Amino acid sequence: MTQVFSEEKAIPVTLVEVEPCEILQIKTMEKDGYCSVQLGLEKITKTKKIKKTQKGKEFRYLREFLVKREDLENYKPGDKLQASIFNEGDKIIVAGISKGKGYQGAVKIWGFHGRLSATHGQKHELRTLGSVGSSGPGRVRKGRKMSGRLGAGRVTVKNLKIVKIDKEDNILAIKGAIPGRRGTLLEIRRLET
Repeated sequence: MTQVFSEEKAIPVTLVEVEPCEILQIKTMEKDGYCSVQLGLEKITKTKKIKKTQKGKEFRYLREFLVKREDLENYKPGDKLQASIFNEGDKIIVAGISKGKGYQGAVKIWGFHGRLSATHGQKHELRTLGSVGSSGPGRVRKGRKMSGRLGAGRVTVKNLKIVKIDKEDNILAIKGAIPGRRGTLLEIRRLET
């Protein structure tokens, strides 16, 4: 993250490098039952790493994006999509895998208060979960908020704004924070209004 100045105000932005994605396939309503564009990123160069099912689509990442039927004519297989498809001021949706934080306790995950008092025999009980099961079923019920792994899940952030675009280096300056660490693969879509 960094900041950009406009009208004497500092705007916090995240810089995102947009690698060119190749259009591999266009799915139509008549043939497939829905309209979408399939994109590929990072071409696999070693032939021994290509599976039989990947013939013709030798890319490390394949993603499909729904498209309106009337917009399908703008896309052709073999074309490359770059940062130039966006405009400054566009509202976008960014999705990615959030940072993994490992195994965490219930106080950190769910915001539990822990035990209320630190006196009267409450040694080592300040950040514990407290009572877990009840005497009725004699077991822990499903869905109970307990400790566990935190993060490393798909997160979608909506209504982000593109502040600046560097079309030569394919870099977007997006206002605010986005999910993931450095090097995370992101899906960036224009917010349809």
